[in-house]
Amino acid sequence: MSQLDSIAQLLSRRPKRLALLEQIAEQGSITRAAKAAGLSYKAAWDAIDELNNLSEQPLVSRNVGGKGGGGARLTPAGERLLALQQRLQALQVQLLQAAGDDADLELLGRLMLRTSARNQLTGRVRAIHAHGHNDLIDIELPGGSHLQAQITHDSTENLQLSEGSSVVALIKAGWLELQPLQAPRAEQHNALEGRIEQILPASDGPSDVRISLPNGQTLCALLESAHLAELGLRVGDPVRAQFAASQVLLGTQL
Repeated sequence: MSQLDSIAQLLSRRPKRLALLEQIAEQGSITRAAKAAGLSYKAAWDAIDELNNLSEQPLVSRNVGGKGGGGARLTPAGERLLALQQRLQALQVQLLQAAGDDADLELLGRLMLRTSARNQLTGRVRAIHAHGHNDLIDIELPGGSHLQAQITHDSTENLQLSEGSSVVALIKAGWLELQPLQAPRAEQHNALEGRIEQILPASDGPSDVRISLPNGQTLCALLESAHLAELGLRVGDPVRAQFAASQVLLGTQL
């Protein structure tokens, strides 16, 4: 199964994401596309981040701000995905017809789980290092950046991981620690460098801070406004996102 196949399956389970892509192709505006797809502006950004992060090549190219709340267009990979989705929908009809009873469909639903982790980064296993009762999984992201995940030996075996395996790294937004590039780095932590693309403040909680990585993937961190001000970080600033290997969860395609 190709990576576009798996992303197309995600779209089939979350039709508003597919509608968003269709509207972006038609309207060229995140704001107008979100409204037409029945999503809030923030939810549209979350959806675009998720799709771009799960693809080795970004599916949506966007510009922050400007007329209509920011321009956006599908990349060639995004256009291919839409075409693939049409073929997948025909296959889904055949699958539903082949299912023996409702129990079969219920089982499929349990296997296709959603996750609450805001950050989902696709990558490939570069190496596996034994570390006590655990394994350190060295993962290469598109563009050459790396991160490590610490999981148990059993998890490594259950996921059938080996060098070259395709994986999705899941990191909760609240686990990311942001700091300016000039601040000293915690050597034992993962560190991904990027640029603050957008800050979405909230009156009753932490702000959403979106970090654009050089490879086109996006991270989302949650920071209290006071801490953000203390760090002196603003939109456009280069930033380092740090997190422990034990805070990275891994998933693989079924």
